[in-house]
Amino acid sequence: MCSNCNFAGIATICYLAALMPALLASLARTLNTHWKRGLIGLVATVVLIGVIVGSQSQTAAEDFSIPGTESQEALDLLKAKFPQAAGAQSQIVFTVSDGTLQERARQERIESALGAIAQLDHVSGVSDPFAQGAEQGDAAISPDGRTAYATVVYDVQQTELEKSDGEKLEETADQAEGDGVRVEARGELVDLAAQQEAPVGELVGVTIAIILLTLLFRSIAAMFVTLIGALVGVIISQMILAAVSKPLGIPDFATQLALMLGLGAGIDYALLIISRFREQLVAGNDPPEASARANATSGTAVVAAGLIVMVAIAGLLATGIPLVGKMGVGAAIAVAAVVISSITVLPILTGALRKRLRPKDPAHVAASPAFTKWGGRLTRHPVAAVSIGALILIVLAIPFTALRLGLPDDGNQPADTTQRAAYDQLSDAFGPGFNGPLLLAIGSSDGGQLDKAALANLQSSIEGTDDVVAVSPAQPNEAGDAAIMQVIPATSPQDEKTSELVDRLRDDVIPEAVGGSGLDVYVGGQTAALEDFSSKISERLPLFIAVVIGLSILLLMAVFRSILVPLASAVFNLLSIGAAYGVVVAVFQWGWGSSLLGVGGEVPIVAFVPLLMFAILFGLSMDYNVFLLSRIREAYFEGDSPPESVVHGLARIAKVILVAGLVMASVFLAFIAGGDVIVKMFGLGLGVAILIDVLIVRMIVSPALMTLLGDRAWWIPAWLDRILPDVSLEGDHMDREARSGGTAAQGS
Repeated sequence: MCSNCNFAGIATICYLAALMPALLASLARTLNTHWKRGLIGLVATVVLIGVIVGSQSQTAAEDFSIPGTESQEALDLLKAKFPQAAGAQSQIVFTVSDGTLQERARQERIESALGAIAQLDHVSGVSDPFAQGAEQGDAAISPDGRTAYATVVYDVQQTELEKSDGEKLEETADQAEGDGVRVEARGELVDLAAQQEAPVGELVGVTIAIILLTLLFRSIAAMFVTLIGALVGVIISQMILAAVSKPLGIPDFATQLALMLGLGAGIDYALLIISRFREQLVAGNDPPEASARANATSGTAVVAAGLIVMVAIAGLLATGIPLVGKMGVGAAIAVAAVVISSITVLPILTGALRKRLRPKDPAHVAASPAFTKWGGRLTRHPVAAVSIGALILIVLAIPFTALRLGLPDDGNQPADTTQRAAYDQLSDAFGPGFNGPLLLAIGSSDGGQLDKAALANLQSSIEGTDDVVAVSPAQPNEAGDAAIMQVIPATSPQDEKTSELVDRLRDDVIPEAVGGSGLDVYVGGQTAALEDFSSKISERLPLFIAVVIGLSILLLMAVFRSILVPLASAVFNLLSIGAAYGVVVAVFQWGWGSSLLGVGGEVPIVAFVPLLMFAILFGLSMDYNVFLLSRIREAYFEGDSPPESVVHGLARIAKVILVAGLVMASVFLAFIAGGDVIVKMFGLGLGVAILIDVLIVRMIVSPALMTLLGDRAWWIPAWLDRILPDVSLEGDHMDREARSGGTAAQGS
């Protein structure tokens, strides 16, 4: 992993952050004062982006490779020797509850539908279950004659197909229904057709955000400005992703992730800036100056937090897996858009609605009496608070020790989906392993003809392997220099035994069977590819986490001029994310309550979820950390004792952090309502992580820990203080200038 690049990136952020407050203050002051021009410019910008997006090429890129893995070598060989077998595939499953599918009327309906499917765009072949012949043993029809399947093969990869292609496949296959025939489907094209569902999660999340923001601000105008400031960034990011997703090969799932992250972070960032703006109004600033100070303080923290998320996500490119790296690109685009929207759109809107944004009751933005009392309790019993908080985090993190990376199969789809129905029907008729066959790509070491005796020995050896149900005879290409062989496992694609079978075939069975024969055998297929994907992620995860934690310590040292605060923050950030991982493992992998989420069975943790969760949560939790600790630090350097600074810091910012966390968690958790199990996993993981971070770490552990550290919290060696950039994420520079200006005036 390119850790030097990441450290250079974080150093750049530190130095830019030192210059940021004055720049953002000037920008906000100008936009707030000239809000009409700003509004015209905003509309023109959105229109211009829309025009640019509409003019972009939609050429697709094949970008789902896993370089350096055996499954990728198998795919490369298939593309070279069997191009007709290397494209996207789907299966159409036909069932009847009485009689058999071979009855004349039923068979004619099915064959007619399959003939129509063969005429669809990009379809290169459709198997006929009734024409398999004695040689194949009628393998495409179940022994009782009530279940059959047809495989539809396309001449291009899924990345080059559209949602409409999947919909046409399903519509055409449905022509076979009638006379008791039921039609279901699964595979890449069917998954493509199921995408872009109604935005239930987005609507639920926004609705909850509206309620919470209204309760916090007690102002419709403040709620409106906050929401619009976030939504503008989300809309722009989705427009940009619509333009670049095809050319860059960004998967469709990345768009959903970007939407989830953009909504959560965007509302959060806007909330923090608007809260500070209203606080400055109560302090006596006019709207332009209040907007300037809000941008210089909270806006600077938002920019820094957003940049931190993007730097962390940039590390995903170093996994060597384009799919993961490009999901990171999508997430980074979403974060960048909402950050820019927060520091530009909000000053415009606060200028336009300045009369409606001033709090009617200044007490609403004053120090919270409830959190003053809470801070007092924490500072009186800091050891107990830290111990209880740490214990909760450790208990929640325990399931994480049993983490198993993988990818869910169609057996985890909601029960009412066609993919789940097709999966269950094939499992019942042919066994669970039939849903995830292994495809052996066989080539010749010297490029010559394959040795038929060696191929027969290979088949015999694999047939005698435990957990193998069936092995098809080798099917050579026309040149005779390559062949494919299908292996049906006894267990489902996501079963751990299937992963063990892949390893056993690669490491023991195949090398022993083909030794000295001149055959090059690669275990491929979707199941093997997912295994390779998970293995590669597992290798990179520890290093990735170590680098991200190191970057957090560096940044916090620069922000707080402290050694102990960054180290303690890193430890508890790690514990809180570990606790979120534990909840995800317990719910999905162990199945605790998964049925309540519409998930069938136990699901392995999707390989890229821990990586992306860590990159995203690192930046988001840093945001809350900075806002809380900066207020405690501010109070301390104003003359408070360590316990008093904790109480005053909590009283000033805890309410905002709590509502911000609840808003973001609600947005994330609302995505559980979606049908995709991966989206559910991200929604639950990110939502729970934010709740844990806000409710346990920020509201209990951090304040108590700061009390225990006392004056030592703000100690830093002189030599380190000199070399670290002077970063002000909460506008300390403006505060110092104001205080020094006041002192000078008094002295004169």
